[in-house]
Amino acid sequence: MKYYGDLRSFITALDEMGDIMHVQREVDGDFEPSAITRRSYEIQSPAPLFHKVAGVAPGFRLFGAPAALSSRSDMPYARVAMSLGLAPESSGPEIIEALSAARFKPGIPPVRVESAQAECQQNILRGDAANLDRFPIPFAHDKDGGRYANTWGTLIVKTPDGKWVNWSIARVMKVDGKRMVGLIVPSQHIGQIWTQWVARGEPMPYALVQGPAPAISCVSGIPIPANADEADYIGTLAGEPVPVVKAVSLDLDVPATAEIVIEGHVSIERDCQEGPYGEYGGYLGEGSSAQPTFHVETITHRDDPIWPMSITGRPTDESHTLWAMGLAADALTYLREAELPIKTTWIPEDSTVHWLLVVMPENWRELLPGVSSEELTQRIGEVLFKTDAMVFIPKVYVVDDDFDPTNLREVVWALSTRVHPVGRRAVFDDQRVIRLPQCYDEAEYVAGKGAKVVFDTLQTKRHLHASFAQGYPEEVRQRILDNWPE
Repeated sequence: MKYYGDLRSFITALDEMGDIMHVQREVDGDFEPSAITRRSYEIQSPAPLFHKVAGVAPGFRLFGAPAALSSRSDMPYARVAMSLGLAPESSGPEIIEALSAARFKPGIPPVRVESAQAECQQNILRGDAANLDRFPIPFAHDKDGGRYANTWGTLIVKTPDGKWVNWSIARVMKVDGKRMVGLIVPSQHIGQIWTQWVARGEPMPYALVQGPAPAISCVSGIPIPANADEADYIGTLAGEPVPVVKAVSLDLDVPATAEIVIEGHVSIERDCQEGPYGEYGGYLGEGSSAQPTFHVETITHRDDPIWPMSITGRPTDESHTLWAMGLAADALTYLREAELPIKTTWIPEDSTVHWLLVVMPENWRELLPGVSSEELTQRIGEVLFKTDAMVFIPKVYVVDDDFDPTNLREVVWALSTRVHPVGRRAVFDDQRVIRLPQCYDEAEYVAGKGAKVVFDTLQTKRHLHASFAQGYPEEVRQRILDNWPE
């Protein structure tokens, strides 16, 4: 296992295992990098690294699909695992266990270094020179409202009293060289902090960080409890403190090894239109909304900087790997805190974060004596639907552990044969919903409430599978494996 402290060492490691596609020809500055990245997701190719982008200075690069499924079929979650300092061959459930376990360990706070030691401040741009037009920011999709300056970067903000520093990912659209507009949802952590600045009547200082250590990008996109600092949690995952440096123009610390840092203030009003944007559900966006303006005041960057991007859409991209694992880890943490004997949780990538599988061990009835599967299903729903992360997930399946939840073919087989057509489910009405899932009607979106469901697919009797693993004597199976292929 190795922790990668900057984006460049991570890209080198991926390259050594054959998981980087070097695009050396010049690509246009509008759609070509995004279209290539989107295709790379859909055919599971190596991650594209664009060395020449039209309209920007030589040396400025783009990096697509940083945490998507690997092109290595023997280690599909390698990009996520390596981002978090885990072995590239780690399975999805092993990654989820690591994310959940770190929640119970003491945080390791970041350590501040001097500006001279911080690669992110090799170049400092102020005033008119601090302009987004010099960077290769493409359109993510052709129906988007503009070029999206943030799809895989980390937004750093803190409360006015300085007690809570939040690192998060939120989509941010470029308006012009000196302005961006970002989606700020009141219930999300950045929205809670922005609301405090609004109450004071002061614009919120922010730093938008592109290309920090991969673990920073990953953790910025997953749920951890409010008032917890992501930097401390990342230190726990890494086993070492994150090096940070004071921002040039703000009282914020930023990751010292980042590629690019944009500094400025966020308006106290929703004074600019943001969107539409093609989101993780797999549909091109429609409509826009009034959101706060992010004013660009200072930009710092490394020599020959790399701008990473996630081009969301149909599976599988970072929304369906890293974010889904983060939501599953959050669910696992709360269920285990409720003293339920959960084996693992999993969100299949192809469900676009609309399904959560809660996997029970074979002996769960012994561990919960006197509890029926119906009661267990109800308890699971009561725990999960109180959490913030479950606002994104409308359907939960409680399943046995006799199949691989990370294998979509097995998931489809198990759910199609075990979900009762009418009964064996717990329905939770009037749950909080948002517009990102596509399964609700307009009245429910307007009300912000809709139904969610937990399906009980647990078997009262385990049935043997008509499969190679369970349909033949062990000695026959072993003889076949020893001689395969014949």
